[in-house]
This record gives sequence, C-alpha cells and structure tokens, in this order.
Amino acid sequence: MIDSFPDRMAWYVAGPALGLLIVGLFMLANQPLGASGAYVQMSGFVRRKSEVAVWRVWYFVGMFFGGLLVTQVFRSGRGIHSGYDALVDVFPMSITVPLVFAGAVILGYGAAMAGGCTSGHGLCGTAQRSPASVAVTVTFMATGIATTFILRLLTGGAL
Repeated sequence: MIDSFPDRMAWYVAGPALGLLIVGLFMLANQPLGASGAYVQMSGFVRRKSEVAVWRVWYFVGMFFGGLLVTQVFRSGRGIHSGYDALVDVFPMSITVPLVFAGAVILGYGAAMAGGCTSGHGLCGTAQRSPASVAVTVTFMATGIATTFILRLLTGGAL
C-alpha cells in the first residue's frame, strides 16, 4: 500500500489546494496559516496562557506527527530515518547534526526578525499584498537558491 503513494504531490494539485486552504482560513477565521505562528501558540499553550488559538496548537502537533509519520512509516527500508538522508549520504553524522541544528537556530532567528516564517510570509503575506512579505519572500527565495548553488558546487552535485 505504501508503494502506491507518489513521491510528491503534483504542483498543479498542491498549489491550488494550498491556495484554497489559505483563502478558506481567511474567510472562516480571518487568520493566516503559518508554521511559526503555530509554534508561538503551542508555546503559549504549554505555558498556560489564556490567549491561545487551539486550532494552531493542533496544527503544530499535526506538523510534528506528520513529519514523523512520513520519515518513519512511509519510507522503505528498516531503521530510523532522520529525514536528512541525502545530507547524511554526503556528510558524516558528526557534521550533519550540528549543520541541521545551526540551520534551525538561524531559521528561528530569521522568523523572529522577519515577524513570521516562510509559509506565513510566502503564502499568506503575499496573498494579502503585504510589501514586507513580498520583500521577505524574495529574500528567502534568493537565499535558498544561492545556498543550493553553493552546496552543489561544494559537493560536486551530490546535494
């Protein structure tokens, strides 16, 4: 059964579905969909703050368990998978773990500085025609492209 799932959802299905989800969420709750917003709400929930959007807590829990499900259950082969198999194939684990940790810290710092994450700005902010979100989206896309280019050069195309 697991082999019948495609590796990736087709862009022409995922894109419109995500667009409809974002528009629907704005129509129903007048709130954007973003991962860092869900993290902030989860943090507030754990600290027992009163102003918590419970649906965002469930969204955060779903992201965590969805990632766990995809990396552990829907993967072929035995053993525990990190989700960073391509990186582990090129670099030893002693380099991969600090790299991923540093990337997560930089990502969190950037999301705090930018007032939101890539999904919040890139999907919802640009849909609202926010000039700040457009600037942030251009910046993270350019950074992602440059990082990919540099990694391909450094690894000889292995990543």
